[in-house]
Amino acid sequence: MSAARRLPITQVDAFADRPFTGNPAAVMPLEEWLDDATLQAIAAENNLAETAFLVPDESDEADYELRWFTPTIEVALCGHATLASGHVLLTAAQWRSDMHFRTRKAGRLTVARNGDDEGYRMKLPAYRPDAKPMPDIVRALGGKVVETLWHDGGYALIVYHSAEEVRALKPDLAALGKGGDILYIATAPGAGDPSGADVVSRAFAPGAGIPEDPVTGSAHSVLTPYWTTRLGRDHFAAYQASTRGGHLGCRLDGDMVELTGTCVTTVVGDFLL
Repeated sequence: MSAARRLPITQVDAFADRPFTGNPAAVMPLEEWLDDATLQAIAAENNLAETAFLVPDESDEADYELRWFTPTIEVALCGHATLASGHVLLTAAQWRSDMHFRTRKAGRLTVARNGDDEGYRMKLPAYRPDAKPMPDIVRALGGKVVETLWHDGGYALIVYHSAEEVRALKPDLAALGKGGDILYIATAPGAGDPSGADVVSRAFAPGAGIPEDPVTGSAHSVLTPYWTTRLGRDHFAAYQASTRGGHLGCRLDGDMVELTGTCVTTVVGDFLL
């Protein structure tokens, strides 16, 4: 029997300042792409919201190609696993100030050191949602809704009056899951919330195998254009109120959003294939 192939794997809590908070992601640098079925099987085995796979980019566009898999599907954009990937690579390359990623559906993404801070700045595309009635989604999420908006990338933005209402939601995940690969984002002003944030949210993606995502970078690709317009300024502090929870800084920069956050490495080892 031949020896198992060893693939390096690092688990990182993204948008976290200590272990067991933020959103865990597995980061796996590869020399070349494995077949898609194997990538999906590895992600299912890891059983985290996302596993990020990296391959050195042979073009002049970026440092690495980047793909993300949930336990059940490949996704078009994942923010927290991008931040985790930047953290792993920049930790190993202390002389570098940033890393650039070429993706298949989200364009070119960047993770950079945040000045003298221990955290990072990450650039993701800005997704501007438009108003759209979504009565079935409102019923499945529950609560008294202020407005509903939609972005064709598969993002449903549901706005509530207060952070307390968002925290209290007990959605019908089975009903939401029937919509397929949609990220349902519940949000409200952060006034009075113990997080101290300007904006509070929660995010659910049962159709992608993620009942509730702990901290979702891609959700803030939608939240940032919406809330900067509503707040009348180009930046705000956000908190995703999952059980683990996580803080993000959000800024609108033209057709991109810049998110800031910190990461904690929790596991380093080998995946035996």
